[in-house]
Amino acid sequence: MTFGTRWLALAALCLLAHISSAAAQEKSTWDTVKETGVVRMGCINAEPWGFKDPKDGSWHGIGPGFNKLIAEELKVKAECVETTWGTAIAGLQAGQFDLVAGFDPTPQRALAIDFPQGALIYYAMAILVRPDLKVDTWEELNRPEIRIVVPLGTANDVAMTRMLPKATFERTKDAPLAIASFASGRADVVGGSSLWVMMQNVAIGNKGRVIIPKPAQAANAALGVRKEADKRWRDWLSVALDYYYWRGTMGGVVAEFAKYRGVDPKEVPPIRIEDMR
Repeated sequence: MTFGTRWLALAALCLLAHISSAAAQEKSTWDTVKETGVVRMGCINAEPWGFKDPKDGSWHGIGPGFNKLIAEELKVKAECVETTWGTAIAGLQAGQFDLVAGFDPTPQRALAIDFPQGALIYYAMAILVRPDLKVDTWEELNRPEIRIVVPLGTANDVAMTRMLPKATFERTKDAPLAIASFASGRADVVGGSSLWVMMQNVAIGNKGRVIIPKPAQAANAALGVRKEADKRWRDWLSVALDYYYWRGTMGGVVAEFAKYRGVDPKEVPPIRIEDMR
């Protein structure tokens, strides 16, 4: 064996050892949660998925509520790490948090992150419109003079862009900015989930009308987790999602948040697909 050949072989062995060491050091999410005693939810300040109360910084909503449920099951602490729809996938990939609530499981997202089986809730795609804007169908919105605002990076942004190619869109970096644009009159329409637009309308003093345009479009809001070889975290969350959905636990989480925000739970749109038919 020549010196050059020996050098190459040694370099290859060193590289292999480095890769093996890195793989061994990278803990799975399941092991990390168990060892740290904390489950970190990537919380997004977009009702009803997440709401950071400006009075005390506490988190509420579907995401934080679900996180508390699973933390109790695992006997660990629940923690929120603030993020946005546009940055949450990168945060998951980087290990900044362990799961994100409210992601629609789209084919494109599934290329970057993993999805436990099951839905947190189902929702209808809805709009919040000016009181004087008379529209009932998606086609009536498909005009250049209609100004639509959506939070950047949401599944509803993608869906509405495809459905309404002639409309004029404004995309904001987060949900509060989208509502601010509507409330200030810069936009005619806000697009999003039926739960979200309903609660935002209440928050701004019912300045608009909530409409589910025809034909109705329904979607499931799920959990997003990091892609990894160890599937214990994803698979356990699949069981938890199924259990909480069919036992009505998620309905209780939504009702509790509605009351916290001063909304009668009876006014909340259905969250189970069986109740939408």
